Amino acid sequence: MSEEKGKKRSKSWYVQHAKRSKNARELDVGMQGVLITCNMKERKCSFEAYSLLNEYGDQLYGPEKFIQDENQSESDDEEDDAEAALKKEVSEIRSSTENNLRRFQALDSGANNVIFIRTLGVEPEKLVHHILKDLHTTKKKKSRVILRMLPVAGTCKAFIDDMKKFAKCFLEPWFKAPNKGTFQIVYKARNNNHMKREDVIKSLAEVIGSLNHENKVDLNNPEYTVIVEIIKNVCCMSVVRDYVLFRKYNLQEVVKNASESKPVQLLHAHSEDLTNSSEKEKHEGQNNQEQEKIEVLDNTGQEVCGDSGSQEHGTATTEKNSTDLKQSS
Repeated sequence: MSEEKGKKRSKSWYVQHAKRSKNARELDVGMQGVLITCNMKERKCSFEAYSLLNEYGDQLYGPEKFIQDENQSESDDEEDDAEAALKKEVSEIRSSTENNLRRFQALDSGANNVIFIRTLGVEPEKLVHHILKDLHTTKKKKSRVILRMLPVAGTCKAFIDDMKKFAKCFLEPWFKAPNKGTFQIVYKARNNNHMKREDVIKSLAEVIGSLNHENKVDLNNPEYTVIVEIIKNVCCMSVVRDYVLFRKYNLQEVVKNASESKPVQLLHAHSEDLTNSSEKEKHEGQNNQEQEKIEVLDNTGQEVCGDSGSQEHGTATTEKNSTDLKQSS
């Protein structure tokens, strides 16, 4: 065995190697992909996400192609011993991880119930919009665990200065003159305490306004929605269309019909109708009871009605009869 193989690597080498391998599997700056939220069951969510992304990715970009390593074409004649075979196997594994990168690759997002799938050679906004459009049109439910599917067109460090610098270049295709449009900013932070929602929204709104003064805020039905998702120290940003139409990019809500989207309001209206009818019946019953109490007979056999004029007439008649009896006596 050679001297190089006999040397022991220092502890710092293993620590740095572990950090590099860990960072390669985590959400980091300079990535594109799709953020997917779920309610527990992250493993099943990943399976559904791969199924959806591969199905619609093949529709837009064709079947996935892999880059083969040229070293794999070497003959097996050079494998004279077990050591050479082991070296080749290690090199093949290394080349497979570097060259044969998949179109979609799941990484650690850094938050619970959130999955980040990194994309290569794919436009995340276009792909996710295509998925939501098809689900909205067909009303066919294709997922049980996935809640929201948000594209990530770019990432940067989650600090105000870095975000403003990144947004100036990132938002130009949509908001820089002569381009313009109405917009809203949707903000969400996870596992981050040093960023404030108001400061982020205000800073990004100022950047959009500086690109073109005709850009206007519209919180009801904007043309563009700027999505800002912060996880730990990484800011994910994208600009999407039809955010309101596609129910905030919620895969469970977008497949529902209009009649299914407002069951609570219909139930509430029905309960109000029942309450009003019961109150009306109760009120009518009280009026009937009062009417029965008022309708009494006086001493002369005449009926005294419930209205005020009849009551005064009956009282005057009674007083006149009592006066006549006194005079006769």
